[in-house]
Amino acid sequence: MEFEARGRYVRLPAEVRAEGDGILRVEGYAAVFNEEADIGGYFRERIAPGAFRSAIGRDDTVFLFNHDLDTVMARTRSGTLTLAEDDHGLRMSAELDETDPDVARIAPKMRRGDLDKMSFAFIAQRQEWDDSGEVPLRTIHEASLHDVSVVTTPAYDGTQIGLRSLADARKAQRAHNYNRTLMRKRLMGAELSRRGA
Repeated sequence: MEFEARGRYVRLPAEVRAEGDGILRVEGYAAVFNEEADIGGYFRERIAPGAFRSAIGRDDTVFLFNHDLDTVMARTRSGTLTLAEDDHGLRMSAELDETDPDVARIAPKMRRGDLDKMSFAFIAQRQEWDDSGEVPLRTIHEASLHDVSVVTTPAYDGTQIGLRSLADARKAQRAHNYNRTLMRKRLMGAELSRRGA
């Protein structure tokens, strides 16, 4: 299954604090609503408020480091990851086990601010394209959610999944443009036929 690691990297205003009993809590925003991201110069993208409403509570979402599935540190199914939407975006809160080697590796970096960005991986369920400007704008209205990740660098700086997702998005855009052009021609043909009758 293909999914997209979107360039929606936000500074964590993350709180990283010890809860006692070896538990570390991390909180922050994995996505911010109504802010445009440049997706490799090919198109712009924004996430509409409510885009994750259906996914929250439905999708089993994991908290990862750099979208690496081998670094599961929390997940919604176990109750160690909580997701919620507010006016600002997709808020996450995770209870991490300080004895987990992955957590031990990244926690000091998060505390120091060396790891201060987040991202999310998703599949668009409902989207809208606006081709009226020089650079198309894609608005995600509904998405399934696969992971939220603390990340070091944006996905579109050459990561494999970013390039694959970008190619898929461009293919979808070309198909959308083709279908729209075809529909316009059919409507024009129907109108001409109606006028000529």
